[in-house]
Amino acid sequence: MEKTTSQKIRLAIFVILGLLLFILCIYFIGSKRQMFGNTDHLKATFTNVGGLQLGNNVRYSGINVGTVRGIEMVNDSTINVDMIIDKAMLPHIKKNAIATIGSDGLVGSMIINIVPGKDTAPAVQPGDFIQSFNRVRTDDILNTLNITNQNAALLTTDLLKITKEITQGKGTVGILLNDSILANDIKKTMHYLKITTQGTSESVANLKVLIVSLNEKNNVIGVLRDTAVASKIKKVVVNLNETSEGINKVVTNLNATILNAKEGKGALNYLSNNPQLVRKIDSTMTNINKASQQLNENLEALKHNILFRGYFRKQEKAKLKAAGK
Repeated sequence: MEKTTSQKIRLAIFVILGLLLFILCIYFIGSKRQMFGNTDHLKATFTNVGGLQLGNNVRYSGINVGTVRGIEMVNDSTINVDMIIDKAMLPHIKKNAIATIGSDGLVGSMIINIVPGKDTAPAVQPGDFIQSFNRVRTDDILNTLNITNQNAALLTTDLLKITKEITQGKGTVGILLNDSILANDIKKTMHYLKITTQGTSESVANLKVLIVSLNEKNNVIGVLRDTAVASKIKKVVVNLNETSEGINKVVTNLNATILNAKEGKGALNYLSNNPQLVRKIDSTMTNINKASQQLNENLEALKHNILFRGYFRKQEKAKLKAAGK
C-alpha cells in the first residue's frame, strides 16, 4: 500500500523536527561542556583522582570555567589531568593557583576546584601545569579511624588490667593504696619534710640577711670593700713584709755572731774564755779607780794652795757669770 502525499509530508516534518531537536540538544550539551566555545588547555598532576571522570566540571572560585578533557596515567603515583578552560577566564587564573578534587555536593559527581593563590603572580598561559593538592579521602579517614579504634581498644585493655592489679593490691601503686601502715608512714614523712622545709626557708632568709649585711660599712667585709681602707691595708702589709725582711737580716747576723762566739772567734769569746785577761782587766780597773781618787785629792789640794788659789777663784767667777747670763 502506497503512502499518500499527506503521510509523506507528516513524516518529513517529524524527521525535520527530530533532527532540529537533536541539534539543539547537542548544542546545549556542547555549550555546557565548553565544546564549541573559545577555550584553552590547563593541566594538573594528582596522585589520586578519586573517581574523577571525563566531562566533569572545573570550577574557579565557585564558577564553572571548564571541563575535564583527558585523564592520563603516567605511573603508579602520577596522574595528569587535562582541562579545557574558557579562554576569557585564563587572565583571572594565576600561576600560583591550586587545583583540588572534590565532590559536587554530598553525593554528587567529582569536580576540580581551582583555588586562587595567596600572593600575587602572573596569569597562566595555555598548556601550563598548575599546582595541585590531594585532599584526604574518605577511605583514608576510615582507615585512620580504624587504627585509632584498635589502639584505643588495646589501651582500654591495658588500663583495665592495671586498675584490676591496683585494686588487688599488686604493684607499688596497689601497695601504697591498700597498705594503711605504709600510708601513715608516708604521711609522717611528709609532715617531717614540711617541718624541714620551713626550717630551710628560715635558714635561707637568715642567710639572705647576712649576705645583705656584708655590703654595709659597719662590718669587716664592708670595710674591705672601701678602696681607701684596702690601699692602707696593702701599705701596712708591704711595710710588715719589709720589716720582716729586716728582722730576718738581724736574726741572721745575730746567729752568725753567736756561732762565731761558740766557735772561739771574736773578742767576746776571747774575753769570756781567757781568765788571765779577765784578771788583768780587773786589776787595771782597780788601779784606774785608785788613780782617779788620788787625782781628785791632788786637785783639791791645789785649790787650797796659795799659788793656784787665784786661778781656781777666777774659774768659779767665770762659771757664776756664765750661769747668771
